[in-house]
Amino acid sequence: MAFTPPTAEDLALYLGLGEIDGPRADLLITQAIALAESVVKPLPDQATAVVLSVAGRAYVNPQQVTYETIGPQTVQRPAGSGGLYLTKADKAALKSLAGRGGAFTVDPTPADADPSPTWPIDDLYTGEPYEPGWGWP
Repeated sequence: MAFTPPTAEDLALYLGLGEIDGPRADLLITQAIALAESVVKPLPDQATAVVLSVAGRAYVNPQQVTYETIGPQTVQRPAGSGGLYLTKADKAALKSLAGRGGAFTVDPTPADADPSPTWPIDDLYTGEPYEPGWGWP
């Protein structure tokens, strides 16, 4: 099954908003998909959560405001909590969803490798020790 991009309505539901600016939400979703595809392409089916997270961050706080005071109300947000970007966790989640996040082993042995020794065998060996003291009888 192919990745199905979320809609503006999905973003509104994700953010808990009754109304949403459709064209702006569509633009942010498109840009979030482009960012996600810079990490994993094609996107896995479950990448919708990451795309909504990225687009939601940018929709709610496009200027990356960290401290804001309006009248008696003061709001402080964590640094980097707005704008359109992928966090390290977003990238790790995309790789994991695509099956590319874990450890792996590479076996460099060719499939047709022969387990017999490859060094030259001395046909003239008579059982005499090569050097004294190396454990030869």
